[in-house]
Amino acid sequence: MNTQGIGIVLIVIGVIMVAYNSFNFKTTEKVVDIGPIEISKEVDHPMAWSPILGIGLAIGGVVLLVAGKKK
Repeated sequence: MNTQGIGIVLIVIGVIMVAYNSFNFKTTEKVVDIGPIEISKEVDHPMAWSPILGIGLAIGGVVLLVAGKKK
């Protein structure tokens, strides 16, 4: 993949990371398992990152696009 393609991918990922700076996913964990009785609960796992990281990726993508056009 050339530098322009990587630059475009980085810009897209950076914009998405700025727009959506967190997401949640749920897992099911078993709490009690006594013979035929089984109790489970859903556990929420938040994933968050700084929007600065997305801005940095977008800027890096722009740099790669400019560097690829100079060649």
